[in-house]
Amino acid sequence: MAADYATFGLAPAMRAGGVLADGAYQVHRDFLDFIVDGRPLLFQLSDLDAVSPLASDVPPAIFTAHVRSLLLEAEAPLSGGRYVIYGCPECEGLECGAVTAVIEEDEGDIVWRDFAWQTSETADLERDGYHGIGPYRFRAEEYRTQLERLRAPERRRVLLIGARVAVLARLAAALRTIGIGAEIAADTAFVPPEELRTYGAVIFGKAVRERERAAVRQAFSSAGADVAYVDGLAPVIPLLVAQIEHALDRGPLGRRLTGLLVAEGEASVEVTSACRVRLTAYRIDRLNRVHTQEVFDAVLEPGTHRIPLDARAAKGGSFVVARTTGSVLTATRTR
Repeated sequence: MAADYATFGLAPAMRAGGVLADGAYQVHRDFLDFIVDGRPLLFQLSDLDAVSPLASDVPPAIFTAHVRSLLLEAEAPLSGGRYVIYGCPECEGLECGAVTAVIEEDEGDIVWRDFAWQTSETADLERDGYHGIGPYRFRAEEYRTQLERLRAPERRRVLLIGARVAVLARLAAALRTIGIGAEIAADTAFVPPEELRTYGAVIFGKAVRERERAAVRQAFSSAGADVAYVDGLAPVIPLLVAQIEHALDRGPLGRRLTGLLVAEGEASVEVTSACRVRLTAYRIDRLNRVHTQEVFDAVLEPGTHRIPLDARAAKGGSFVVARTTGSVLTATRTR
């Protein structure tokens, strides 16, 4: 009889930070959750405060190690072939408790089975097993494709520098889902030159002062690293992602989407060949709320096109992202 397969995917998730009743702080964590048969696996576990090992704020070497582990490229960290699926959001100690499972390859498929709540080196399946969860059998190609996307190729890494750590963590998580490696740092004072040379871009938050930016540029220059420097337009994740995608795109000239200007209630878009173009406007209001509006989605012929924007998309403090296959541009509304 044919095996029943479950689908496997990844999606950004969040464990909200806050202040507890006793005055203690709860750490904010952004991470990638496992999506099994279209549902977050974490939601299937009863009232569990935990995060996956694929958190946006872990150092790049540790993040890569977690990916390799899930791909079965390294030995299981726990006895019995068990891997941590979800752990404590505040620390990495097993004594706080973790959801673990056996991950193995079986007849060319990947199987997750014997889920349990574990607080020591060995798991007691009879006492602490999640008897209603799994086993899950995944097609190896689908499973590996999803995880391989998290391993950014050379020069597809970006260093995030800014004061708003929560925004940077969400940005790092979003970038990793599209195959761009991202790390957060206050500066480059203790980053080895050989690591600096692996980055393709650096993005600065608005709060980073000019002398701090100059020190970062000097560190990359001394390391012989040729990187793109990006000034973040606003704390809007899709907008920042688009800026970084554009900065990392160092392909040949002659792209189809070659120009974007937003002024006087319209967007001017230049394309070199017929292509489908999508325009999305983002605006931050006086209460720092982000408003998103899809303003255009159609095929454009070669040339320069003037696309009207309605009053909401054309307000001051608004930004526009233009996308076509393999290319993205951003623009700030000018008066």
